[in-house]
Amino acid sequence: MADPKRYRLTLTTTADGTAMDGRWSALATAERKFRSWIGSYGSMPGARIKLTEQAADDTWAELRAWPDGKA
Repeated sequence: MADPKRYRLTLTTTADGTAMDGRWSALATAERKFRSWIGSYGSMPGARIKLTEQAADDTWAELRAWPDGKA
């Protein structure tokens, strides 16, 4: 069964790999955080930010990605 906090943001960098992640139950909150993270962390070398959603079968689907995504 999918986690109630089914929206996940992940920040990765070329230097550190996964630098930060967070989860939210509301898509609107996760999308707001996605935009905020771009402004706060987008200038880090090799930064990549992904917003994913957990499905009922526990797989993750990418909703947005920055850069080169649907943002």
